[in-house]
Amino acid sequence: MKWEVVIGLEVHTQLTTQSKIFSPASTAFGAAPNTQTAVVDIALPGALPVMNKAAVEKAIQFGLAIGGKVNRRSVFARKNYFYPDLPKGYQISQFELPVVEGGAITINVDGVEKTINLTRAHLEEDAGKSVHEDFHGQSGIDLNRAGTPLLEIVSEPEMRSAAEAVAYAKALYSLVTWIGICDGNMQEGSFRCDVNVSVRPFGQAEFGTRREIKNLNSFKFIEQAVHAEVRYQIELIEDGGKVQQATVLFNPDTGETRAMRSKEDAHDYRYFPDPDLPPLVIGEDWIERVRGELPELPAAMQQRFQSQYGIPAYDASTLTASKALAAFYEATVAAGADAKLASNWIMGDVSATLNREEKDITASPVSAEALAALIKRVMDNTINNKTAKDVLKKMWESGATDPSVADTIIERDGLKQETDTGAIEAIVDAVLAANPKAIEEYRSGKEKALNALVGQVMKGSGGKANPAMALELLKKKVG
Repeated sequence: MKWEVVIGLEVHTQLTTQSKIFSPASTAFGAAPNTQTAVVDIALPGALPVMNKAAVEKAIQFGLAIGGKVNRRSVFARKNYFYPDLPKGYQISQFELPVVEGGAITINVDGVEKTINLTRAHLEEDAGKSVHEDFHGQSGIDLNRAGTPLLEIVSEPEMRSAAEAVAYAKALYSLVTWIGICDGNMQEGSFRCDVNVSVRPFGQAEFGTRREIKNLNSFKFIEQAVHAEVRYQIELIEDGGKVQQATVLFNPDTGETRAMRSKEDAHDYRYFPDPDLPPLVIGEDWIERVRGELPELPAAMQQRFQSQYGIPAYDASTLTASKALAAFYEATVAAGADAKLASNWIMGDVSATLNREEKDITASPVSAEALAALIKRVMDNTINNKTAKDVLKKMWESGATDPSVADTIIERDGLKQETDTGAIEAIVDAVLAANPKAIEEYRSGKEKALNALVGQVMKGSGGKANPAMALELLKKKVG
């Protein structure tokens, strides 16, 4: 039987406010346990929550960025459940009337674009954290995180593969960090994903029973967890079993998911409006002010890159994966590099080296201006592309922030390209005399034979010959 996978994501995005959503306590990460709490966070009797305006503003930013509806009136509710790290015995969240409804995120998987619609985004407080280490078999509770503002972003179940789920999570991550509402530190829990997975026979309209994989904090784990869960559900059904709705955890060491508890439905939480918080009312003037302060969004920047710099849609999409990468590209072009060559170098050698060293573009030891200076030496034929790669490696090792570094390395190591026609022609003649078989193959229609001859010329020149000139001379002599 052919199975179809159905996936929806609930992403908990920690907002970049200095204080908590309903109290003045700090949200800074890494403090000693239980040192960043206020009376509201630890639920002392009589303590009343006060809404953090900055958290609301960040929710408005997100709603506008995804093209969603920012509700002028939304309501906070109490989500009732009992867990050691939830001091009040309930979580303040939003249920029937969230701050944002609708909107969409566009993803690209293997060159195919797809729009994933969002159901809602609602504000809520985070819970504390159970700590299980160094307590001699017991657990401790750290309430520093309790009350930290979250924007929970819920998608429609429109993803049909692990690849699409990862692409969606990455696109959402890029957007929330781009507009500055989340710092994106997944290791610290700033961006956590709950993935709902079900399977159904291909062509069936009804959804299968879903299981929710909780608290995935890396894109790699999302992919692995979805594959594991899909495999589990299909094998269970094909063996005659039935999937039970549940909350599950993914163990990256075993590559398997395991049930943690039966999955609750909304009625199990006994939602009701929080009597301590009035409805959240957002005025039109506030929304328009936030709209005017939004940065240029990735989709708009992609279109501008294509029209302004004349680069393909794929390049524009890749270069706007993060605001820092886009800024690096524009700085490289502004410093005089050809727009397409700059795109090729940044997406190619620069990104490959950064990935290998597990660094972000902000940690590149070669500045945009220094990279532009190197690219200009390729443009004016001072060096060829192969030599430029070697120069970039040396610039990387030395930490090139000054644009003059490329020229210094080229002069110091004698890397200037040979462009004297007479000198190159002498090498071409020697290569042709030594390779009569390659000449015959080319004349019989084998184009690759000519490339081999160019390689021989480059070898004979010590890599300094202008390859375009060598190619033209070879064509002239053997054509």
